[in-house]
Amino acid sequence: MAARRVAIIMDGNARWARSRGLPVLAGHREGARTLRRTVENAVRAEIEELTVYAFSTENWTRPSTEVRGLMRMFAELIESETRELSRQGVRMRFVGRREGVSARLDERMDWAEAETRDNERMTLFVAFNYGGRAEILDAARRFAGGDEEDFRRCLYVPDMGDPELLIRTSGEHRLSNFLLWQSAYSELVFSERLWPDFGQEDLDAALAEYASRERRFGRR
Repeated sequence: MAARRVAIIMDGNARWARSRGLPVLAGHREGARTLRRTVENAVRAEIEELTVYAFSTENWTRPSTEVRGLMRMFAELIESETRELSRQGVRMRFVGRREGVSARLDERMDWAEAETRDNERMTLFVAFNYGGRAEILDAARRFAGGDEEDFRRCLYVPDMGDPELLIRTSGEHRLSNFLLWQSAYSELVFSERLWPDFGQEDLDAALAEYASRERRFGRR
């Protein structure tokens, strides 16, 4: 049983930087390089959807210098990486609220989605300014009644499949408000590796762990 829809909570950038006496933003930049490698490895592993937790609704409470640096870095990364992702057949989608996002970054996100919209090899969902509770609340405001599928159509990206496997790095064992609706039956794998050190062997190990499990969905 191979996982085709994978989600990752990319945790540990700050700890990685502090352990090396570096500023926190250096850890985030190293984490961005790790994401680039992970996307390439996911494409090779024939993963169809990869969803990554890039910036949460709670992350705005971090020091203002860190937040400003992250916003600049995200805009730069979108500009520098989108065409290479497109060359690899990756489609980009951004999941989350746009409130509080700068006009430049908002425009870059729209540009990246338009630039890659026809790609079909893999979809990279970037959860940015995202919170699982916020998504459910926003969906509830739009929900006019019906069943689960009707409610799903009110989520930020209704066509995003539920992740079969959810990986969290850095040894933390919690969801941190990530994909609360979609991960109801996800298999969870927790890695001790800090995100900047997460490599192909770690992804392969998580995929192998998933393949060894039996998914019951509440059945015996």
